[in-house]
This record gives sequence, structure tokens and C-alpha cells, in this order.
Amino acid sequence: MLLVMTDEPGFGGQAFMADMMPKVRRVRELVGDGPNAVWIQVDGGVSADTIEQCAEAGADVFVAGSAVFAVAEPAAMVDQLRSLAITACAHP
Repeated sequence: MLLVMTDEPGFGGQAFMADMMPKVRRVRELVGDGPNAVWIQVDGGVSADTIEQCAEAGADVFVAGSAVFAVAEPAAMVDQLRSLAITACAHP
């Protein structure tokens, strides 16, 4: 697994850095998506507003701490995030 930080490391709740998406795309190009491909994880500012960008860029794993734990229904948010990511992956 390869981690791409999409905010400044250090603490949660920061703004998503969309300018990291070209890096995610480039990493995906380099590692491919075959059976031996490396998973790409994004961490930082991942939310219902940003997860589709991450998935479309080629990310496989999403760290969405504040987006999940700062809401009244964390399980519902996880379901929403999963659905958004799956839909984005199906329509690159």
C-alpha cells in the first residue's frame, strides 16, 4: 500500500488538498491496476464532497476520520462514502 497525504500531516479536520490528485493519478499509472498492483490510500480531508475525486484519480483505500466520526450516524456516513467511491470507480 502506498499512502498519499491529501492534507498536511499532524491533526484531523483539515481541508482536502485537491492539488494532490495529479500525484494519485501518476502513482496509479506507475503501479497499474493488475493483480500485483499496489493499493493507493488517501488520507486527509476525505469526505462525501471529496471521495469521488480520490476514487476517480485511482485511490483504492480512503481514510475519512473526521467525516465519519464527527457526524451523528457514523455507519450511515460510511455507507454513503462507500457508495460514492464505488460509483466514481465505475465511471472514471
